[in-house]
Amino acid sequence: MTTLGLEEEYLLLEPVSGLPAHRAEEVQALLEAVPEIGEDEIQRELLSCQIETATPVCETLAQAEESLLTFRRTLSDAVARTDSIGAATGTAPWIPQAYPELTDKQRYEDLRATAPGIVGDQFVNGLHVHVAVPDQERGVQALNRIRPWIPLLTALGVNSPYWLGRDSGFGSWRVIHYRRWAVQGVAPYFADAADYERRITAISATGAILDRGVLTWVARLSDRYPTLELRACDVQLEAQDAVLLGALTRALVVTALQDAEADTAPLVPDPELLDAALWQGARDGMERNLVDLATAEPVPARQHLDAFLEYVGAALEAEGDTDSVRSGLTTLAERGTGAERQRRAMREGGMESLLSLYGSTLAHGG
Repeated sequence: MTTLGLEEEYLLLEPVSGLPAHRAEEVQALLEAVPEIGEDEIQRELLSCQIETATPVCETLAQAEESLLTFRRTLSDAVARTDSIGAATGTAPWIPQAYPELTDKQRYEDLRATAPGIVGDQFVNGLHVHVAVPDQERGVQALNRIRPWIPLLTALGVNSPYWLGRDSGFGSWRVIHYRRWAVQGVAPYFADAADYERRITAISATGAILDRGVLTWVARLSDRYPTLELRACDVQLEAQDAVLLGALTRALVVTALQDAEADTAPLVPDPELLDAALWQGARDGMERNLVDLATAEPVPARQHLDAFLEYVGAALEAEGDTDSVRSGLTTLAERGTGAERQRRAMREGGMESLLSLYGSTLAHGG
């Protein structure tokens, strides 16, 4: 069985205004006092209104979901004790004019010095899915082969429609926000692991990025773990949707590894077409068309999802995830993506309803 791990980032919000609440230090202290939460499960992010968690290395989806559910429920209790709301949303719907408070860490100060305008708006939260790969060489080959399907995964995971107090018109404004960094979008096609390292070294030498951590491709090889890391999806309202995206990502990476082992020729779309497909997936989610990169033609999003499921079906079966994925996709189709649910809440009750959605989904875990 191929292992996976999930990382989630959350926002702390003021309960009335909905503005970011810079209370992560207080929340962290409360989390650390809970025996069920391990120290390595609690992480601080760039801004002091953010908290991050990471599951252990998991073999099954049930393990990953239990880890996220436990953390989310504990986080909800902790933020309530600081008069805040915990929000699993890809962007803060409202932000203040003042420059945000950063987490007290030298790297973050250095990052602000390199890109102050971007860092000042970095009220964004993602879901990062790590899938084990045997080594860097095979990881690069898998990275090459998952590229055409990344826009679909982005579309399934859209959960950040609001920015600056208005509807951005995008299901995932977070993905669009990240396009401002020096290295962004879908990573290019690499000849091999040596080419991967050569090109990263060349980018780093320019001074445009602070370090390898600012390689903000939506998928890359992790420098900390022996994994391929997908960062193409927003943090999810529900833990079960995060696990669903983890299962789909694992199946895609496993399939890509098998294709590489069989020396199956990869699909290498024109880079501008792939970039446009990612942008379109972030805008429309699952509500309209996505680009079939094999034909360069738009197709209904559900039809594209069916083609993906056929492609990764054997891997889903081998990992024992078929039934869970089928159930999860049915639920997602019935209640909508996070972006659809946020918009529905806003239509029904404005800001109060939206904040209630954030608080209730985190408290209930999924």
